[in-house]
Amino acid sequence: MSNSKKEKCKKFQERKYLFSHFPQFSHSKRKVLQPISLPYFACMSGFRHILSNSSRPIITAKMVRSGDERSTLRRSSRALRSDKLYAIRDGNSGELNLGEAIVEATNTHPIPINVHYSFARAPHFKQTLEDAINDQINIEYNVSYIYHSMYAFFSRDNVALDGFAQHFKKESLEERSHAELLMDYQTKRGGKVSLQAIMPPQLEFEHAEKGCGLYALELALSLEKLNYDKLLELHKIADECGDAAACDFIEGELLKDQIDSVKENAEMVASLTRMGADGPQGGLATWHFDKMLKN
Repeated sequence: MSNSKKEKCKKFQERKYLFSHFPQFSHSKRKVLQPISLPYFACMSGFRHILSNSSRPIITAKMVRSGDERSTLRRSSRALRSDKLYAIRDGNSGELNLGEAIVEATNTHPIPINVHYSFARAPHFKQTLEDAINDQINIEYNVSYIYHSMYAFFSRDNVALDGFAQHFKKESLEERSHAELLMDYQTKRGGKVSLQAIMPPQLEFEHAEKGCGLYALELALSLEKLNYDKLLELHKIADECGDAAACDFIEGELLKDQIDSVKENAEMVASLTRMGADGPQGGLATWHFDKMLKN
């Protein structure tokens, strides 16, 4: 028998074995592969058996479209696809053949069996990072509380600087939104929000030399710089934990806005200082600056 005939005979035997043991690969039977739920791994979508020279089953990956018997070209098991996952049980042992990545995923990230533990939490999101986020939430609320006190002060009838009042009310809401943003991120990563006590804020902002307007703006500038320092400490903790996602969140969602707030407050302090605000009431400069804030 020639070599070509031997090859054809061998291929025929392989196809005969495949179709007899796994009829879902036969083109004559219109059956659809049944999906098997593999929660951790979404790279390999199908398995099939072929016979080697030693008659030992070898598993190779093959992409199979859902609801369609026609298969596409073989792809690497590393390639991610949106097709459903399929697996075939070993013809000899009857056990389900899983890829190495599936085994590694289930061993590295086991699912908690108790609902008191987070299902979304990853190893990089450590307890130190969770505590640091809770501390930053407390800082944001404290700064918001101080700005709210400033809003109440400038709204008094004997102060009557509505522009300053509305400005600090807006700043208070912004700091509160930062606290809520951190709370949302904490819960998204599987952490637990732990709200802490808030210190009573300062109630009076009159200053004998600078006036209430300039004094309040300088205090706000110092608070924004302090908040920036605290965010840098939070970023450092996230970096030490090896949590790249937390670092990216702090940089993109918090640090950029904080730098803008520092710049905005610095410009306001500089403008009011150049206008000559001094004295117990801040003079005419404070009144004009209040009208500018109102507009």
